[in-house]
Amino acid sequence: MARRWTLALVVAAPVDAALTLALPAALAGAADAVLAHPERPAAATPAVLLLAAVLLAGAVAATVLALAGPACSAAATVAQRERFLDHVLALGPQRVGWAAGDLTARLVTAAADAGNRVPAAVGTGTALLTSLGAILGLGVLSPWLALAFLGGVVPGVLLVRLFGQAAGDGFVRYQQAQSAIAARLSGALTGLRSIHAAGAEAGEAARVLAPLPELAATGREFWATQRRTVWQAMLLIAAVELAVLATAGTLVARHALPAGALAAAAGWSALGIGFFEQVEALAGLAHARAGRQRLAEVLDAPAPTPGTAELPPDGPGELRLHRVVVAGESGGAPLLGPLDLTVPGGSTVALVGRSGAGKSLLAAVAGGLRAPDRGIVTLDGVPLDRLSPTARRAAVGYAFERPVLVGRTLGEALEGAGPEQLRAARAAEFVARLPAGPATPPGELRLSGGELQRLGLARLLARPTRVAVLDDATGSLDLVTEFQVTRALTAATAGRTRLVVAHRAAAAARADLVAWLDGGRLRALAPHAELLADPEYRAVLVATAVS
Repeated sequence: MARRWTLALVVAAPVDAALTLALPAALAGAADAVLAHPERPAAATPAVLLLAAVLLAGAVAATVLALAGPACSAAATVAQRERFLDHVLALGPQRVGWAAGDLTARLVTAAADAGNRVPAAVGTGTALLTSLGAILGLGVLSPWLALAFLGGVVPGVLLVRLFGQAAGDGFVRYQQAQSAIAARLSGALTGLRSIHAAGAEAGEAARVLAPLPELAATGREFWATQRRTVWQAMLLIAAVELAVLATAGTLVARHALPAGALAAAAGWSALGIGFFEQVEALAGLAHARAGRQRLAEVLDAPAPTPGTAELPPDGPGELRLHRVVVAGESGGAPLLGPLDLTVPGGSTVALVGRSGAGKSLLAAVAGGLRAPDRGIVTLDGVPLDRLSPTARRAAVGYAFERPVLVGRTLGEALEGAGPEQLRAARAAEFVARLPAGPATPPGELRLSGGELQRLGLARLLARPTRVAVLDDATGSLDLVTEFQVTRALTAATAGRTRLVVAHRAAAAARADLVAWLDGGRLRALAPHAELLADPEYRAVLVATAVS
């Protein structure tokens, strides 16, 4: 459908321009025919019918153009947003260097501006061709008319060029200010409870709206430029039309042109100068150029090439991290590593360490959510970065501290989790209380942190993965519910490899091995009972339990 509307736009625009150019000639022909045979009106019938046909065809072309432009723009906007969103998701969390609010502003505003590029370009190009055709028509009537018109073209072209440059730069700055406000607002909404608790509403509002003066100044600057361009264009149009009509009137008075030529000269003069009235279309082009520039800043970021390899069947789920390093920002100390770690297939390894030790980062690297800057991670001997996305997703399952429910309904977001999984995660009771049950849209849910975690665990249990990664996935549960859910998880994931970010000593005690992290490095890998002999390890357990 999008291609059809684009084709209709591209075809209707030149047809409309041609008919618009033919209208002054048809009008002049009809007028001359009527004036030439006042006593025989029937003699003017062919010329009048031709004029009517041109008017009717022009109306049809204009209607198609009015429908095709918005449809083409809407289709292009959808395509731009799909491409942008696909690329952002393909980049992954480590390569996305823009705030969520900034990306949202680009997705909503910049994509819409960029999507209007074809209609704006077709409109501007058609106006230019119409102007050139009108100049040619004036030249056919008389070279003097074309010369009178061309006297205003040079300042008109300069006016258009200056407006396009100023508007394009202004729109980029305007969108940058919009994105800055959106990014700050997104961060404020994330920490809304903390802001209210600290009584920092006024200060946070000032921080969020700090780019507003720049936004207002840029907007005023653009409107001032557009206002100045409009009145200058109006003066230029009036002067050019006056010059052309004065020349045409003189030629008609001298009988160098027929009377009907005056109407044709007036029509072609208006059409010729019409290009310089296209301030709105030129603004649309500036919008589109700025939008494409904003999208390109993200689209030009290289996305990792997805692998194509598959895992060997019936592998034990052994994870190996060899000389893995996650670099810090600006060449600082590594956030993780160098680190070597082997998680035996079917075993449970708890990740223990103080806040900032790298537990969640290691969990992300081990499951392929974060690619290391150096080193290699393998699952059953196959590097994770060489696995196809489908194979990696089938092999590794995650449960997070704050899982996100993605889907049109809760049932779809749970990815096939049924009553058994919901009961195991202690989520069946509150799901059953929902008015629409699993058919409830996620956006209508008002869940506590513990309820959300239980849904995330049910989703994990529904997938028979080789590796299960639990990143503080039970931290919001009370001790009784955590015990019940953990027991059900242990039974449901028996035989799977499990990597558990542990904040409680009980979680570490249930694991086969504990990977003790300190400053991004692996300090020890041993059973919990052995590590308890180290007072520093006991201090870490106390610190993490308190935090």
